[in-house]
Amino acid sequence: MTYAPVGFGDYHWYVTGDDGRDWFVTVSDLEHKAHCEADPATALTGLRRAMDTALTLRTREDLRFVVAPVAAADGGSVVPLDTRYALTVFPQVTGRTGDFGDPLGDTDRDRVLALLARLHDRTPPDTTPATTLEPAGLTGVHAALDDLTGTWSGGPYAEPARRLLAAHAAPLRAALAHFDALADRVRRSGAPLVVTHGEPHPGNLIQGDGGYRLVDWDTVGLALPERDLSLLADEPAALAHYTGLTGRAPDRAALALYRLRWSLLDVAEFTEWFRGPHEGTDDTQVAWDGFAGTLEQLADRSRDAVIDSN
Repeated sequence: MTYAPVGFGDYHWYVTGDDGRDWFVTVSDLEHKAHCEADPATALTGLRRAMDTALTLRTREDLRFVVAPVAAADGGSVVPLDTRYALTVFPQVTGRTGDFGDPLGDTDRDRVLALLARLHDRTPPDTTPATTLEPAGLTGVHAALDDLTGTWSGGPYAEPARRLLAAHAAPLRAALAHFDALADRVRRSGAPLVVTHGEPHPGNLIQGDGGYRLVDWDTVGLALPERDLSLLADEPAALAHYTGLTGRAPDRAALALYRLRWSLLDVAEFTEWFRGPHEGTDDTQVAWDGFAGTLEQLADRSRDAVIDSN
């Protein structure tokens, strides 16, 4: 077993069995799986539904680019280790990986769009989790914005987080209002839902001899196609290959909604982190950098919107 310091949130190991086969093993912290469910018990159920969905897409739907878990002896895709942690085992996939935010050239983007077109065309397995337009934790963000004059004392980043949030309160409130308006417009469109991966960015893509493979399926869920497409481009014109394959042109408002949703979800997660009990660890520093960077991005978008309106 060799620890693999990759990703953010779960724990991973490269494992070679006695028979020489290689595996990629993930241990999930169910206390930090809000996208699956809020508490460890229900998060385990949500994680199982997600992994079962990936397994079905790989086997029944024959989507070979889906890196799904291997089934345990009882046929399940996830094995609980205790009330907080759960184990999932994947075949080890070799190839070239990227990082979140890496740019994709036109050719590579079209290859990923072709995979997504096939995924979105499949009948969603019965286990496919539902998703919501509103990201989890927004209630906590509103509560934090109403609590900027007090003192936060959960840990070493608490007060710096309060001051940082106060400095970005105006653009954050504007982003929340814009999100509500976009969500209302998208809901009224009545567009059909499909099975989506949720995070098909370069950090979850492995490029090998057989093309791209897509990993990290714990965010799989029923949603609009733009949930996936928004991570590849923010303009429908850049997604023309998807339109040609599916006959469906991505909706500009839905693309904007999901891109903004991603940022607000990060803000919600980091706000909860720094308002609650925490310590000054390497993980906390990574979270702080993400918190500061996301708030600055929202501020930049707000400034750009003001310039465009003038």
